[in-house]
Amino acid sequence: MVKVYDRENVTCVELEVPNMPNLFLFVTDGMLVDTGAKSYETEIIPFLKEASFDVVALTHSHEDHTGTAPWIQENINVPIYISPLGIDICSQFAPYPKYRHEIWGKREPFKPLPISDTIHSREKEWKVLQTPGHAEDHIALLNKETGTLFTGDLFVAPKTKVIMRSESVPQIMASIRKVLTHDFGPMFCCHAGYIQDGKRKMQQKVDYLENLCGEVTNLYENGLSEEEIDQKIFQRKYPITFVSEGEWDSLHIITSIVSAYKNY
Repeated sequence: MVKVYDRENVTCVELEVPNMPNLFLFVTDGMLVDTGAKSYETEIIPFLKEASFDVVALTHSHEDHTGTAPWIQENINVPIYISPLGIDICSQFAPYPKYRHEIWGKREPFKPLPISDTIHSREKEWKVLQTPGHAEDHIALLNKETGTLFTGDLFVAPKTKVIMRSESVPQIMASIRKVLTHDFGPMFCCHAGYIQDGKRKMQQKVDYLENLCGEVTNLYENGLSEEEIDQKIFQRKYPITFVSEGEWDSLHIITSIVSAYKNY
């Protein structure tokens, strides 16, 4: 099911995803932010055909954000921008595990352009903030005039319970702190959607992660193994851990924190 609605001069396209957080793409001032997943292409394409946009900004190369970019490149022929770190990934056909093919579809190759320090929509300039942690090529987009912030997957939820093996909680925290040095209000997250009090919610998330890091470090210093810490803090295992054969797991939160602690 697709819902389309406007919030603070941003058109939000919300896709319901079974047993997963919903998926969003956004249009503002002639700029499309992220493109949704290949598996939802039949739902997304009718919107894309009617929407008015002449530039696409991708927050990162993950397939739930880039899935319909190949269709856009083939059929609408507008420039598509991504961090230079994501260009090689986008040039490959579905470079991710089978379970992700089943959830998000098999994203075809496409050729985005490298984004610079700023990107322009029709009448606005957007500052490009490098925000790695969830993905090496992750960016956020900020309009200083309106205080509007597009966060990709930097926020998602106030309390992180599982991450991918490739993610880094300390890096995510550093990226959030970078974003918090700027003034912003409304925040648009590709899984949580529109968040009116964005800065307060982002501060809540980094506060939670800081407390979590303190707890993990204390337990590690007291001799607990990473597995024991995981079992103590995260007593519940979520279905995604089994579906992904461990690519998503609360244990990766612990290992990323301990790794940073040992390298400090």
